[in-house]
Amino acid sequence: MTQKTDATPTVAVLTLGCKLNQADSEALARRLVGEGLRVVDRPVRGAAAVVINTCSVTHVADRKARHLVRLARRLSPEAEIILTGCYAETAPADIAQVIGADAVFTNAEKPQIADRLLSRLEGRGDPYAGCPTPVRNPLRTRAFIKIQEGCDELCSFCIVPYTRGRERSVPIADIVRQVQEREADGVLEVVLTGTQLGNYGRDLGWPRAEQGPRRLLAELLGNTSIPRLRMSSLQAQDIGPDLLALWSDARLCRHFHLPLQSGSDAVLGPMRRRYTADQYRQALSLIREHVPGAAITTDVIAGFPGETDADFEATLRLCEDAGFADMHCFPYSRRPHTGADRMDGHLPTQTRRERLERLLTVQKHSSEAHRRGRLGDTADVLWEERTDGRWRGLTGDYVRVYAASDSDLTNRITATHLQRLEGEGMYGVPALP
Repeated sequence: MTQKTDATPTVAVLTLGCKLNQADSEALARRLVGEGLRVVDRPVRGAAAVVINTCSVTHVADRKARHLVRLARRLSPEAEIILTGCYAETAPADIAQVIGADAVFTNAEKPQIADRLLSRLEGRGDPYAGCPTPVRNPLRTRAFIKIQEGCDELCSFCIVPYTRGRERSVPIADIVRQVQEREADGVLEVVLTGTQLGNYGRDLGWPRAEQGPRRLLAELLGNTSIPRLRMSSLQAQDIGPDLLALWSDARLCRHFHLPLQSGSDAVLGPMRRRYTADQYRQALSLIREHVPGAAITTDVIAGFPGETDADFEATLRLCEDAGFADMHCFPYSRRPHTGADRMDGHLPTQTRRERLERLLTVQKHSSEAHRRGRLGDTADVLWEERTDGRWRGLTGDYVRVYAASDSDLTNRITATHLQRLEGEGMYGVPALP
């Protein structure tokens, strides 16, 4: 690794959207740091270059991408600004000129970004170097590793098959090697990311009966000793007793993200989801039977085309019954290149907003109930960083925890007494020697 000096250029790698984007950004950051550059994960003044890794799941995500480009240009007028990610796939061809970026790279072109930056920044000093603003190392504590990309499922509301292409699985040996490398770097948690993790291995010719995710997790548990492994997301149809049996190993985080999208079969069908509402409930029951105490989070869409009042009420009932630890709720957003964009029955904006507000009320109560159920517990917390005088960390079941401590907790896992609710997380007291 090249020695950093006061003239080392700073590259800001900014990430919007999914954990798959976080994995892509981390891979870029690791390459740049290995070549001797300084990398930060937030907007800063005077950066030599800014890479904005975008999302395009909703029109709001598109707007955030445009805002970040303009913010980066204000903070760093001379910077090389690169737009990449899913918005780069869906935006008009002249988007760079319109919003002020210097270059646009598609998802497939992301590996080329590092080479471009290294060639352009070679020998260039950095006006940001030496600035007293704290710079957080974005590569410590939790690592995001992409095990699969692309999707063949073609859900009618989703633009990802258009922006990410067909399913492609990373070979198991490569994933094991990457986890071992992160472990050697001192990382304590690895998050396995992908578009459709339950289909891992399908494009490699494995029969579904072999359960690619189970095969991968068994290899990782047997060939690494990293303290935490987390699956970023699974689908209801992926859940079965053989897979869940692996969670007898405490290194697998007791957290399942299981997107719902709708609790009505009349909506799930046109969405082209691969389960019914009853099958989703059965998946919840299986998780709670085989992994007691697991936290389950979900995604829900409000106002899909053709969704009736009765359909929406069915979704609300399922969400209330499920007792989710958290819910990510979105109003339906019309996306080009999707089946839903061509459907009849698009609902008024006001209807979608009203339904979203009702979902958010359920989300607030459900999340609070989950955290109240943890009051008085002692949980292992992985501490990430200290901001505004408080430490921030995560439990294995994905609860944000804050603590006040004079000790350096960075990248440590400590038993922590959860004392009270605080904001959308909890306040805890670490047990320190």
